[in-house]
Order: sequence, then structure tokens, then C-alpha cells
Amino acid sequence: MTAPVLALPDFSKPFVVETDASGLGIGAVLSQQRHPIAFLSKSLSPRNQALSVYDKEMLAVLFAIEKWRPYLLGHPFQILTDHQTLKHLLNQRISTPSQHKWLAKLMGYNYTIEYRAGSANTVPDLLSRRHELCPLQAVSAPVFDCLPQIDQACLRDQHAQVIISQLQQGLTAKKGFSWSNNRLLYKGKVFVPVSSDWRTKLLYEFHSSLQAGHSGYLRTYLRLFRNFAWPGMRKEIKSFIAECDQCQRQTYETIKPPGLLQPLPIPENIWFDISMDFVDGLPPSDGKNAIFVVVDRLSKYGHFIAISHPYSATQIAEVFMKEVFRLHGMPKSIVSDRDPIFISHFWTAFFKLQGTTLCRSSAYHPQTDGQTEVVNRSLEHYLRCFVLDKPSSWPTLLHWAEWWYNSTYHSTIRMTPFQAVYGIPPPSVAMYVPGSTSVQKVDKALQDRNVLVQSLKIHMAATQNRMKQSADQHRTERVFNIGEWVFLKLHPYRQQSLVKRAVHKLSPRYYGPFLILERIGKVAYKLELPPQCRIHPIFHVSLLKLRIGDGTPFTTSLPEFDDQGDLLWRPEKVLDLAVVRKKKRNITQWLIQWAGLPAEDATWEDAHTIKHRFPEFCA
Repeated sequence: MTAPVLALPDFSKPFVVETDASGLGIGAVLSQQRHPIAFLSKSLSPRNQALSVYDKEMLAVLFAIEKWRPYLLGHPFQILTDHQTLKHLLNQRISTPSQHKWLAKLMGYNYTIEYRAGSANTVPDLLSRRHELCPLQAVSAPVFDCLPQIDQACLRDQHAQVIISQLQQGLTAKKGFSWSNNRLLYKGKVFVPVSSDWRTKLLYEFHSSLQAGHSGYLRTYLRLFRNFAWPGMRKEIKSFIAECDQCQRQTYETIKPPGLLQPLPIPENIWFDISMDFVDGLPPSDGKNAIFVVVDRLSKYGHFIAISHPYSATQIAEVFMKEVFRLHGMPKSIVSDRDPIFISHFWTAFFKLQGTTLCRSSAYHPQTDGQTEVVNRSLEHYLRCFVLDKPSSWPTLLHWAEWWYNSTYHSTIRMTPFQAVYGIPPPSVAMYVPGSTSVQKVDKALQDRNVLVQSLKIHMAATQNRMKQSADQHRTERVFNIGEWVFLKLHPYRQQSLVKRAVHKLSPRYYGPFLILERIGKVAYKLELPPQCRIHPIFHVSLLKLRIGDGTPFTTSLPEFDDQGDLLWRPEKVLDLAVVRKKKRNITQWLIQWAGLPAEDATWEDAHTIKHRFPEFCA
């Protein structure tokens, strides 16, 4: 066995303190009988770097003595320095405040100062310059340990063997190949044979690794071409990126929205086809805090009814019968969004008994009920303009809003909804003059009733055609086949966490892939979702993206959803815990894995917040 590098102190023997100072630092060695006990190295602050050489050398002595005070106090020791002036410190005349301070700090120690030439004072000198040498100690270079394995793969590949043999014999080989340093090169880069699995490994490393970051084709190609090359490499890179599962899930599409506009059929007559929706979140007033909106699809005539939230399907059916059915009868079809009221079994059975078809929009695509959505915005704008500083007074303005909407010119039907329903313009505000209206004109208006309805259909068809042509200029047509696998896009505004966290920014853009079971119409498809998923399985084509790649895909499970289709965050288990300090308090945090999401998506949450939100959860 060899002796240890550092020796243990022997207080029966004298100590030796060797010091030195350079432009940027100081160094010292504590030893006994030339065997080191401790080393010291410290960089100087900008203020101390400006000191004179004499002051720096004395600073090194004082710092070393203070550092090793437990060893030196009460024992004789020797100080060795390469600055000869310090040797006469105890004999010379004290003339500066610094010297007074130095001697005061050295009082109580039994020491002598000896001079040693700089050529012999190598160890302290090196320690004082350690900070100058640190940048040189970090020099390194990457080494590709895969190169020997690629060279061996070239020797085993028959195609590469033929090329190597031709190059070694000086014959003309394929263009771009060369032989250098016992290595086959292509365009001056390392050639990777097609029979080797290193092509796939390199593509993964230069595209899917952390340093590659799932970059696009050009960035991946330039990164890989710095060291490796083979014929057809561009095509292989494009194919690899196109089939990358993570890229298909996370990359957004830089194309026009898929799915051409598909207008709803023009109704046959007034109040045969209607649309319905709700305006929620209004200030409470007389027990009312929502508006039930019903609009006729042909005449655009609307009814605005104040209701109370929460409401049930039974209550809405009763309101509908009292406010709409008694005036216009039962419609043939009703268009609505996927509100839980319209999805309920009661509502569906109710309209089935009445012979009415309930047409609901596809999941996450409210544009199907676009007419009522536009009316909702117009109604909210009207109320917002007139309630002013009394927002709870909106019910008193609702009948005025309904009259304003129904008596306002509509560009689609080129008349007011009032005139479309009753055949005459809405009454003017001017005073009535007896004899200004004759019975003959009223009779003529009634006789032209059929002409008015036909005119409505013509104007609506022209408007739909104009809207379709305008919308299709900003859309693309996309068609899938039954049996294909597609990725599903869920809108971030529907993903509402019960624990208020800003997690939507890094949420996956697409889920899946899922199998297409059926085509619904021209722009909607039914998907095979997991059995436990409570979301509607029919989606608009704009939310789907074809999966590229061969083989049976791995279908990931969707996060849990509630009855309204909102993303439901539910903690599954605690992966780790930590204690952090917030506002001068120690807060316990849990690393929560959410149900339906992988462990990589786990997030840190406050323990008391999880307990409050989910009292049934056991950590």
C-alpha cells in the first residue's frame, strides 16, 4: 500500500506554511517535514487584484494563517515566501496603516518568515494560478463510438463490398464514393449501408432525440449530412419524419381548414325547421339568468325567452310548448348544439313522439348551428349597449330586443323577419291616418303569400351559394376512407382543468390514432373511441388528420370527459412529494399523475388544493 496524499497533523512537530500570490489569486500549502497536510487556493476580487505585489503576498500569508488557525495557534511554525521583502517584516519600521493591521492580526502566533526563491516555490505558485488554468481543463471533443460498427457493417454488406473492392483496385466505382483511411465515404461523408440498422438509429438520433427536437426535413437533413450520407438520404428523411408518431400528434397543419362548407337544406316553409340555443352566464334578475333562443331557419324570426339556470329537459320542453308551439306549431326538424339538455333521453323521446327530428351538431364543431350562434352574439350586443350600469335590468329589455331583431332588415332573406312571417312590413312609428290603407291592398298581400315564400327560398339559396363560394376559398377538401386510422384534435378551450393550472399550452395537439367506422354526410366521421370515453364519437373532418405509417398503430386512451364533453382532470396517484417555500410558509406539493394521461404529463400540485378539490382521493 502507498502512503496517503495528505498526512495527518502531528502537533509535536513544527508546521511549515508556504505561500505565493499571482495577479488573479493566492495559494498556500500547510506541511510537516515536506509532507502536505492541506492545500489552499482562492481567486482575488477586482479590488484585491489592484493591490501592489507586496500587499498581495502579505494577503496570502494572512489568509493562510487565518484558514489554518486551529493548527498553528499555540505551536511554532515557519512561513516560506518568494517575496524577499516580507522576510524583514518584524525588523523593519512600521510606516503604513496596512502594516499596523497585519501585525495586529499576527499577534499571538509563534512564527518566523523565511525567503525561498520562486523557482523552488512551485506548488503555491501553481495553486495561485489555478483559476487561470481552469478554461484549459475543460477542453473536450465528441467521439462517435458508432463509426467502427458502421465500418464493420460496410464490410458485411455485399453492395458496399463491391464498391470497396473497385476503389481499392483503382477501378471506376459509382459516382460519389471514395475510400479514405480504411473507411468508405459518400460525398466526403461516412457511408451507412442499407443493410445496417444504423440508418434507422441515426435518423432517430438526429430527429427524435432531445438534441434534435423533432425538427423538420431541412434541419434534420443538414444536421445528419454533416457527418453521414448515403444515396436517397433525402427521401428516407422525409419518409421518416412523415411517419414519426410524435410529429403527427404535435405538429400543426399549415394548410387551409379542411372540410368544404355544407349548408343546411333550405326549409320548405316558415317554422317548419328551427334552431335552438342558450345564452348563459347573465347577471341574475328576478330569478332569471339565461335566455332560451329559438330561431326559424327560413324567415329568421326569433323568440328570446328568459329562463333560470340550472334547467332540466322537462322545464325547457314546457317553456317550448308555451312560448313557441302555441304560436307556430310543432316543427319538422330542430338544429341544436350538443348541449346536455338536447342530448337527454327525455328531449329525444319527446320530439320522437311529436314526429320531429332533432339534428345535433358534431362534437367540437358548433358551426353546424351557426345561425343561432350569430343571433346570440347580436342579442348580447344589444343588451350590452342598453343595460349600461344596471346589468341586472336585461329582462326588462328582452321584449324590445326581440322586436328590434324581428323588425330589422336581414341580408339573407332581403327583408325583415317580421315581413317574412306576416307578409307585411313591420308597423311604422308614424301616426296612423284614416283611409291610408285599403282592404284591397291587404287582400293582394294575402294572395301573394306563396310568392313571398318562394322569394324567401330564392334569396336564401343565393345567399348560401355566395357564402359557400366565399368560405370554400379558405378551406380544403379532405376525404377519409372507412377503416383508416386518424388522429383527433381536441380544442384547448374545451379542456378545462378542475385544478386551475396553465397546462393547455403544452397539451397534445392530437390524440389517437382512432379507427374510422362510418362516414356521416360529407364532412363528418364516426370514430371508434375507447369504451370508457363519454365524448360524442362523431367529429367534423377539420378535427381529423390521417395517420401515416404502416403496421397496426398503438391507440392511446383519451383523457376522461364529463357529460358536457369538457376534459375532466382527476388525480390517479402521487408519484413524488416535495416541500417548497411560498410566502414564508412551507407548502407540501405532490407530483400528480392524472387519470388517462401518461406519467410524463404529471404535474406538481399543492397537497391542500388536491385534498380540497378531490376529498375522496387518497394519496
